[in-house]
Amino acid sequence: MSLHIEAKKGEIADTVLLPGDPLRAKWIAETFLEKPHCYNNVRGMLGYTGLYQGKRVSVQGSGMGIPSALIYYHELITNYGVKNVIRVGSAGSYQEHIKLKDVVLAMAASTTSGINNTRFVNSDYAPTANFELFVKAVQFAREKGIPIHAGNVLSSDEFYEDDPESYKLWAKYGVLCVEMEAAGLYTLAAKHNVNALAILTISDSLVTGEQLTAEERETSFKDMMKIALSLA
Repeated sequence: MSLHIEAKKGEIADTVLLPGDPLRAKWIAETFLEKPHCYNNVRGMLGYTGLYQGKRVSVQGSGMGIPSALIYYHELITNYGVKNVIRVGSAGSYQEHIKLKDVVLAMAASTTSGINNTRFVNSDYAPTANFELFVKAVQFAREKGIPIHAGNVLSSDEFYEDDPESYKLWAKYGVLCVEMEAAGLYTLAAKHNVNALAILTISDSLVTGEQLTAEERETSFKDMMKIALSLA
């Protein structure tokens, strides 16, 4: 039994795209999928399954932050047997050369979350992307002429930091951008031996202060979606 997803067995595809925003899940389903069927509306966290180029694909909202997202990642993997979990989300740039609407593939995810402190006491676990999904995403982007950045990202537990300059330390060590879920996704995927990749679109820059509007965040991430859907 799943507490937060009301789908019946077989209603969810092996590959699930996971935006944090349930309205972005709705937009993805209605924009990219043929015959999308809404299988979940529990707590307004919308989930859909449809066809993309003849292949079944699901898209499920997961909420903001690792604690919320882990609920949906866990239930999708353990209750519905999902094999490929692909985060499609927004991120804030930490580097001057990474601009608004640029696409970032998260090879690894550092984090300020305590998610793994109880698992790996006095140690640091390094959550990483699935190699096969990562390579496929890079190859597709190159074939389609979609510019990408790839590297380490930060999964933060806080959207509003007390110190607005704290990002500079992460940037100094090569972290590309900040988001809020990838480290949890990669950790859980590793535990259950499924494939995971976080694909991110830059929605704001901590370097320049630029940012997309809420509407642009919801509906303008088409390059990211093309890459994600190519992995189904």
